[in-house]
Amino acid sequence: MPEGGTQRLTRARAPVRIDLAGGWSDVPPFSAEEGGAVVNVAINRYSYATLIDNTTGEFALESADYDQYIEARDIRELEYNGSLDLLKAALRRMKLNVGGHLITRSEAPPGSGTGSSASMGVALVGLIDAMLRRGMSRMEIASMANLLETEELGIEGGKQDQYAAACGGLSFMTFDDPKVTVEPLEPAEDLLLELEKSLLLVYTGKSRLSGDIISRVMGGYRRNDSRMIQPLTNLREAGRMMREAILDEDLTRVGEVLDLNWQNQKRLYDEMTTPKIEALFSVARPAGLLGGKACGAGGGGCIVLLAEPDREHIVRRNVEDLGGQCIDFHFDRDGLRVWRPPMKGCEQS
Repeated sequence: MPEGGTQRLTRARAPVRIDLAGGWSDVPPFSAEEGGAVVNVAINRYSYATLIDNTTGEFALESADYDQYIEARDIRELEYNGSLDLLKAALRRMKLNVGGHLITRSEAPPGSGTGSSASMGVALVGLIDAMLRRGMSRMEIASMANLLETEELGIEGGKQDQYAAACGGLSFMTFDDPKVTVEPLEPAEDLLLELEKSLLLVYTGKSRLSGDIISRVMGGYRRNDSRMIQPLTNLREAGRMMREAILDEDLTRVGEVLDLNWQNQKRLYDEMTTPKIEALFSVARPAGLLGGKACGAGGGGCIVLLAEPDREHIVRRNVEDLGGQCIDFHFDRDGLRVWRPPMKGCEQS
């Protein structure tokens, strides 16, 4: 890696999320014209970013997930070409005025539908903000991380993922572009513990890329296609209903809203579900399923299932027997964390 001068080591992590209801209503232009409403919860699967700065102005970018490594003499050489573009976008947009070695990794499977790219964007922005001592708020960091994807890289998508990663916790979010509000949901602790115990996050074994899917759905909305408008409106309403179900501490109702959300997700496009997803639901329901849905844009990735009390182990066994991979998690209540470890024992070669 580039060397030179006294080095500072800074790290950041940001959680991924499980979207419980309302996803898609946070995506422009629907969110700008109709407004969106989403409930999601951050979980303790993280995207990590480390920056070791230097005074040479040179950069080394490294991704442990994709086994990629590139070097550049200065920030102007970091052109977008499909290789570590999110890392480049963060450095360019934040105008990092020193060089450094930037290292990233994520604990979420790629294409899982849990918002891992947004989580990484938040970790990167928070990391560089700390390095530059700008003092951005969590909301500002989330907004900037969203711009890395939508403006710098031209990737269509919603906003909920960045705000979940920055703020953490269980939240109700509303989107009236450009305004975003984040309301922490604080039911009784017993309800949160029961919800955490009863939820299963299941990786279907098939990753998916959401960009083309989002273009298709929002293209239909722009054409005023009622086949898109009605389910999007219903999904926004599901977000509001999920907020009420959680605050009422009604897990049965939470399951019903998950199912309502899933039915409207599937109306958006035929490939939202897959034979594997349908098979997983078919073995989960008789085992004691209150409700479930696909995470993110669907079409693969993860599904989230809510089991009846003390039946989650049976649901888990059934979906794992069918090849589903259950990802263990707890709720994350901190959101973005940035720290500077003691350099002793952390020296970089």
